[in-house]
Amino acid sequence: HLETEFSVCHKPWIETTYHGIVTENDDKVLLDPPLIALDKDAPLRYAALFWLLTCSGEICGFRIHGQNVPFEAVVLDKSTGEGVIRAKDKLDCELQKEHTFTIQAYDCGEGPDGANMKKSHKATVHIQVNDINEYSPVFKEKSYKATVIEGKKYDSILKVEAVDADCSFQFSQICNYEIVTPDVPFTIDKDGFIKNTEKLSYGKERMYKLTVTAYDCGKNRASEDVLVKISVKPTCKPSWQGFNKRIEYEPGTGSLALFPSMHLETCDEPITSIRASIELETNHIGKGCDRDTYSEKSLHKLCGASSGTVELLPAPSSSANWTVGLPTDNGHDSDQVFEFNGTQAIKVPNGMVSTSLKDPFTISVWMRHGPGAHEKETILCNSDKTEMNRHHYSLYVHNCRLIFLLRQEPSEAENYKPAEFHWKLDQVCDKEWHHYVLNVEFPTVSVFVDGTTFEPFLVTEDYPLHASKIETQLTIGACWQENSGHDNDTETVSEPSSGGNARMAQFFRGNLAGLIIRTGKLENKKVIDCLYTCKEGLDVQLPEEVASAIKVEFNPNQSSLTVEGDDIDAFDKVMQHISYLNSRQFPTPGIRHLRISTTVKCFNEESCVTVPDAEGYVMVLQPEEPKISLSGIDHFARSAAEFESQEGVTLFPELRIVSTITREVEADTESEAAEGADDDPTVQETVVSEEIMHNLDTCEVTVVGDELDGEHESLEVDMSQLQQRSLEMSSSNMGLVITGVNTMANYEQVLHLIRYKNWHTEALFDRKFKLVCSELNGRYISNDFKVEVNVIHTASPMEHANNAMVQPNFINPVHHASVDLSGHNLVNAHQASVVPSAATIVIVVCVSFLVFMIILGVFRIRAAHQRTMRDQENGKENEMDWDDSALTITVNPMETYEDQHSSEEEEEEEEESEDGEEEDDITSAESESSEDEEGGEPEDQQGASRQQQLEWDDSTLTY
Repeated sequence: HLETEFSVCHKPWIETTYHGIVTENDDKVLLDPPLIALDKDAPLRYAALFWLLTCSGEICGFRIHGQNVPFEAVVLDKSTGEGVIRAKDKLDCELQKEHTFTIQAYDCGEGPDGANMKKSHKATVHIQVNDINEYSPVFKEKSYKATVIEGKKYDSILKVEAVDADCSFQFSQICNYEIVTPDVPFTIDKDGFIKNTEKLSYGKERMYKLTVTAYDCGKNRASEDVLVKISVKPTCKPSWQGFNKRIEYEPGTGSLALFPSMHLETCDEPITSIRASIELETNHIGKGCDRDTYSEKSLHKLCGASSGTVELLPAPSSSANWTVGLPTDNGHDSDQVFEFNGTQAIKVPNGMVSTSLKDPFTISVWMRHGPGAHEKETILCNSDKTEMNRHHYSLYVHNCRLIFLLRQEPSEAENYKPAEFHWKLDQVCDKEWHHYVLNVEFPTVSVFVDGTTFEPFLVTEDYPLHASKIETQLTIGACWQENSGHDNDTETVSEPSSGGNARMAQFFRGNLAGLIIRTGKLENKKVIDCLYTCKEGLDVQLPEEVASAIKVEFNPNQSSLTVEGDDIDAFDKVMQHISYLNSRQFPTPGIRHLRISTTVKCFNEESCVTVPDAEGYVMVLQPEEPKISLSGIDHFARSAAEFESQEGVTLFPELRIVSTITREVEADTESEAAEGADDDPTVQETVVSEEIMHNLDTCEVTVVGDELDGEHESLEVDMSQLQQRSLEMSSSNMGLVITGVNTMANYEQVLHLIRYKNWHTEALFDRKFKLVCSELNGRYISNDFKVEVNVIHTASPMEHANNAMVQPNFINPVHHASVDLSGHNLVNAHQASVVPSAATIVIVVCVSFLVFMIILGVFRIRAAHQRTMRDQENGKENEMDWDDSALTITVNPMETYEDQHSSEEEEEEEEESEDGEEEDDITSAESESSEDEEGGEPEDQQGASRQQQLEWDDSTLTY
């Protein structure tokens, strides 16, 4: 029976499914139900009696089935079959949250050796890895940005978001966000949405910077807080954005983009078209804008009107002084502007204008006038000089009308002809500068105002003037007429205090400039446009991609332009290419105001946007001012014969005109160190001077002292040379003035040709002249270069034939930079009253030889001393003095010039002189001018005329 009962052993028994929980930082698995294996076989203590027939009832182990299962099963009690499952390594919930595998129990087998052990069925084990809060929240972005409009309260401005790497819902969930920055008008909810707690103001704060942190549900704080930037944008108003109000322009840099970063903000309105007007306000600069300030006559010549031009309002000079007493506006960089206040007028000298009214002629003038008055205001008037008050022709303003009167000469037929032409022009009374050109070709007169032509709205007729021999008087600013006259065209003024103005009437009130009459030819449109065109203005270079989409139009003087189109992006590109350009070498510094006026059309006209005007200014910086320097020989002497010759004396043989500018540059530290400049560490900049080239427009030679006597002296210049260089010359008893825009080199060449002639030099010892050159009608003026010329009076050769025979040829010529001979009293030799005897002649010869040897020695000592003094004083005046109380000696001084030879050449000349060779004391410049002017004059003739000689008179000796 027992054998039968224990002959079959039982398998262990376990549950079919187990569920377990394990924590990340623990290896023990809590199973439900517990791991217990059961076996129906008898325990070993019973089986010991029947060891050959019994089965083992103990559990020897558990086997886990599956790949890479990080768990193991361990038997705690073999008899009870109790066991546990534990992790072999540290578990990571973030890598694997759950594990599933099978487990099988086995007993200890049959008999003592454990053979034929029995296995249970396979049970499924599900183990969940419990999470620990080992990770902190991390924000998805490094920073957050948002923009809000002022005055608006938002439900949500932006959302910040953080994540947690923990695997469990609890520890991976973000439970709270918090704004760390205190006292800010913002709040954040648990989902990360930020909103403002009050309406924001752009004027109060333009940008807020917030620090935000996050917490997970395990109370872990974010490892790093995040920065949130919230920009406050002003309430959207259509306007130009990116516009710098101050724009600096440096002279000589070409064009400068005015709006390189500008764009139009339209607040997302549906725009159909845009039109912008850009205005450059330059009315305060000169005559309305920056123009060349050369004389009006020079400007006409530069613009192509080169003949028959007479300037009636010239800058005051020695040759044109009738505008001297007229007030001028000196605030516009020498832009010659004359003021007429209603009490002043000027008379143009007779002969300045010889206009034949039968020929075409042109009157041009710059005028600023306003407001209009009921009285006539005369600009230019040609009227009877005496007896009558007839106006032959005149240009005047009356009730904002420009009126030109032109009465026909008596030789015309006695019938009505056009006599008065009226133009009604707003420009006459708007207090702004305008350029007026009247082209008169009887019977028609056309007017150009700022380059635009206007036809007269009214033309009245009148009879020709009656025949008369009365001379006419041309006046500016009023009309000349008799006080007792009652002509219909005039209004007399009798003010005793006004002196010469008592005979003037119809005074002008305003400003005039550049009044020109040009006879024989009318101004063409090209010349008129040239005279009016500004040297500064707006410019635009259209990009190719937008050239067809945007329309750009300029006004005549390019001070304003309009841009029109419907593509906002293309419109912005065109605006960014608008530039300012000033082509003057020396522009007028100061402010030029800018204004942008914009009109926008929309689909919905009722809600169309309004763009306010944008205002700014261009600041033209001060240009580097040139310093015009005149240099050369400023003191020399010539013989009286040269002054009286046909050629005369050249005043400026070695004149040099140089223009320089001085600018500051950053110091070179290396060169400063080399030169020892580091002794003064405060020196930051170095001043350097460099030569520049520009034009001159006037050079004036004036006499210092008494005026020129037309009967005895004159200043002359080769007119053909002037004409070749398009220069003009005017002269008076005070000197001469050369005018015209030309290079400094051409002015140098012309000034070299100026000669002074005097054919009555008996009482003349010296003459002084002053030269001044200028640019831009006196804006830049040179130094006063003064020249003094001395007259050398020599005795007649026939009266000193006996002395000339014994002149020493070997005496050294002494070179001086300049010698002032004005103080020398040249003693004339006395003629002998009796014929000397032979013995007397022998005695005189012997004594003369002795005296000659003494004088020669003294002369050589004095010459050596003079050379030493000349080296020390750089060409200062030297004189040779010795005691001549016992002798009557006549010294014939020679011309001296600036010594340009080296010391070696002087030594060679001394040696040659000692050998008996004659020397000519002339400079290289004089030699060149002599060759050019006198042709091939033999050198011996020149030497004879300029040889330095030493003479004495022995006629008074008694032995």
